[in-house]
Amino acid sequence: MKKLVPDPPRQRRRDPELDRANAHLLQSLKNTRHRPFGLRDAQGHALFAVQPGVNAEDALMHVALLLKCAEEVSDEITERASGIERGLIWSMVHSVEMARAVVEALLDGARPRD
Repeated sequence: MKKLVPDPPRQRRRDPELDRANAHLLQSLKNTRHRPFGLRDAQGHALFAVQPGVNAEDALMHVALLLKCAEEVSDEITERASGIERGLIWSMVHSVEMARAVVEALLDGARPRD
């Protein structure tokens, strides 16, 4: 669904204490471990897996990108839905937007300020 009104500009005022806490959290996260996911074959082997050794910031940046893609796809689906389906999709869109905002806030807190 195309927005008629643009998003307001991002606020520049930040809470330094929250920034420090976010940066500490991101630094305290360990690298990823191997984690298979998705459908499995007859022997129980997964086709896909999260690779081990990816640092937390890179992993969170990828999660933010995946959430953005999910947001865009669900926006397109919402235009074609009706009734209860539209409400369910909007609920999903809102959840995805919130999840992406949390991930991006963590990433923003870990980056040096301009």
